[in-house]
Amino acid sequence: MLKFLLICTLAVASRAEVGEEEDVLVLKKSNIEEALKAHPDILVEFYAPWCGHCKALGPEFAKAAGMLKAEGSAVRLGKVDATEETELAQEYGVRGYPTIKFFKGGEKESPKEYSAGRQADDIVAWLKKRTGPAVANLVGVTEAESLIADSEVAVIGFFKDADSDGAMAYEKAAETTDDIPFAFTSDDAVFAKFEVTKDSVVLFKKFDEGRNTFDGELTKENLLAFVKTNQLPLVIEFTEQTAPKIFGGEIKSHILMFLPKTASDFQDKMDQFKKAAEGFKGQILFIFIDSDVDDNQRILEFFGLKKEECPAIRLITLEDEMTKYKPENDAITAEAIIGFCKLFIDGKLKAHLMSQDIPEDWDKTPVKILVGKNFEEIAFHPSKNVFIEFYAPWCGHCKQLTPIWETLGEKYKDSDDIIVAKMDSTANEIDSVKVHSFPTLKFFPAGDERKVIDYNGERTLEGFTKFLESGGKEGGAPAGDDDDDLDAEDGDDVDEGQDTDSDGEDDGHDEL
Repeated sequence: MLKFLLICTLAVASRAEVGEEEDVLVLKKSNIEEALKAHPDILVEFYAPWCGHCKALGPEFAKAAGMLKAEGSAVRLGKVDATEETELAQEYGVRGYPTIKFFKGGEKESPKEYSAGRQADDIVAWLKKRTGPAVANLVGVTEAESLIADSEVAVIGFFKDADSDGAMAYEKAAETTDDIPFAFTSDDAVFAKFEVTKDSVVLFKKFDEGRNTFDGELTKENLLAFVKTNQLPLVIEFTEQTAPKIFGGEIKSHILMFLPKTASDFQDKMDQFKKAAEGFKGQILFIFIDSDVDDNQRILEFFGLKKEECPAIRLITLEDEMTKYKPENDAITAEAIIGFCKLFIDGKLKAHLMSQDIPEDWDKTPVKILVGKNFEEIAFHPSKNVFIEFYAPWCGHCKQLTPIWETLGEKYKDSDDIIVAKMDSTANEIDSVKVHSFPTLKFFPAGDERKVIDYNGERTLEGFTKFLESGGKEGGAPAGDDDDDLDAEDGDDVDEGQDTDSDGEDDGHDEL
């Protein structure tokens, strides 16, 4: 009997306990299976204690966990310290922080990537769409009012016949939208309460005009376009929480207003910016960036701006290549901004390429200093072989490379046909060369063909020397062939709001 009791005691003790912090399950390799047995649906954040993006997400993640718990939902939120649980992080391919994955139905294999925003409402809405029906059925005014009150954005389909073509198209649109709750009603009282007299779709929101009514042919495509056009505020502030919505949305043309919130005329300029935004819904996303916030300084630097130069307006396209535009008129008025946007839409704007002034001593040191204004003349000189490091002042890998690059410059300072150079790509831009990560090393061989060869070899004096002596063959690849190098694993991913390099590996690049 004693032996039996001992075995039972050990069996109970061997069950890994699942602790909680602020309604969030604390998960480890030793207890994740136990957690999934008790809670089949868990949204899990893999984080690092030092990660700024994780710290910003933490309160919203805990708030979402509390909201679900208060509702009596079976869905739970969990977190894994990936710096401690390295095996678990590796098992699920965690390569940056935070990484958020959804485990559904108790299945430990192949969890789904979380794809919505990082505010509590976004998290809750996404989970409800993943675990419940795509369209909730509303019975009575109270249910409709509760949905609207509890959601930053909610969509309600008003249809007398749930089997009508319009209602079916509405359901299909709902099935492909993760981050917004969709509901359906045929209740006459709900129709009357919201003054809807015929089959219609209404988007309710807690900002701007408060509601938008769909007007057009009820098709899945038209409804999705309607929702995407109206689900964001006319002007959205850039923060850690809104970054996924901004960069993950369908609108890839963004106009940015850099302005300190402490400015005496802040509200006036915001009103002008918002007024201009009204005519470009669905075409251009209007974004406000507080230029006094420390976390936003890298963005200012990316646009060649300093805090003292704000307020300022810039426009950027986030297509295959990011292209920036600068207005000729610095005035922040609705009229000036509207005119600038119309020129952009009509294709009448030229890209704005940043350049520093040419330093007086640019060619006095072994490593020549290039800027936008002298790049073409030097890099594409027909009788020179030019090896250039494109760097960022803040890049750790660039700093590590500096002594080697300076030694290389010293080695070839008296060469008749080889030039070793460098260019600060945070302050200078070249139309013919796109730099996505730092340091980027490119070779411009002599001749009239304007060839560009990417350097993919070892970052050693020996490797660089072999490359130059071989005419760019030893360790080189034609420009555009090294796309894998652009997936930097240890820099900051500005677009996604993620700190990278979860596993200690290092590809030697810092992202732009």
